[in-house]
Amino acid sequence: MNDNFESDSQADQWQRYIHAKLSAALSKRSSWFLFGLAFLAVYREVFETILFYAALASQGSGGAVFGGFVTGLVLLAVIAWAMLRYSQRLPIGKFFSYSSALMAVLAAVLAGKGTAALQEAGMLSVTPVSGWPRVTLLGIYPTLQVILMQAAALVIIILGFWYNRRAIEAGRPAKAGNQSA
Repeated sequence: MNDNFESDSQADQWQRYIHAKLSAALSKRSSWFLFGLAFLAVYREVFETILFYAALASQGSGGAVFGGFVTGLVLLAVIAWAMLRYSQRLPIGKFFSYSSALMAVLAAVLAGKGTAALQEAGMLSVTPVSGWPRVTLLGIYPTLQVILMQAAALVIIILGFWYNRRAIEAGRPAKAGNQSA
């Protein structure tokens, strides 16, 4: 339990550090600094990814892992080049607004799919809802648990966007890096 507290504390410190550096980068309009900060934020996750790839490779999927790695590197290089080349014309506020909306949609979809997966594993009960559509691509399943989980996710998302908008309109920065235009 103490380890969780330390982990949460480190995560909070990391979030504050990233937020401070991102705010400085956005205020300076420095695309190189923003690129460096993004690289640093992603670099921290590299070790977990390496462990994941090592587990896949040990199961005999080494060729597929290598092919995916090379494809990912090429795509990353193309995206980085495009971002650096066109960042002068990129409206960063709109970019973060659109990416925030996309993340919100993905959160609702993953809440539905995750709940359905737990039901399939037998870890959650299944209460069917007649007349409710099944749209697997959107994570919509005709069970009460999925509907409630997605509704809860949507309420949290809407409240988060509302709070962020209210903070921006009041002229103070939103907490935890939620800065959308």
